[in-house]
Amino acid sequence: MTHTDIRRATLMKRLSELDSRLHRIEAELDQPHTQDWDDMAIEREGDEVLERLGQSGLDEIRRIMAALGRIRSGDYGFCAICGAEISQERLDALPATPFCKTCAAEH
Repeated sequence: MTHTDIRRATLMKRLSELDSRLHRIEAELDQPHTQDWDDMAIEREGDEVLERLGQSGLDEIRRIMAALGRIRSGDYGFCAICGAEISQERLDALPATPFCKTCAAEH
C-alpha cells in the first residue's frame, strides 16, 4: 500500500466521522426547545456552539473533498501555490493540506 493509498483511506475515514458528527448535530438542533426563558437562553447558546461545530465540520469536509480530488488528478502531495513537493511528515500530520510548510506559513 502506498503513502497515497494510506492517506486516501485516512481521509475517507475522517469524512465518514464528520458525516456522522454532522448528522448528530443536525438531530440535536432539530430537538424541540423549552418554553422557559432561562432555559431557552441556555439552549440558544448551545445551538450556537453546535452551529459553529457544524460549520467547522463542513469546512473540513470541503478540504477533504479537495484533497481526494487532488489524489484523483495526480496533484496530491504538491503545493497548490509553489508546486513543491509537500513533505511526508506534513502530509502525515495534515493529509488534506494543499500547501507546503513554507507557503502555509506565508499565507
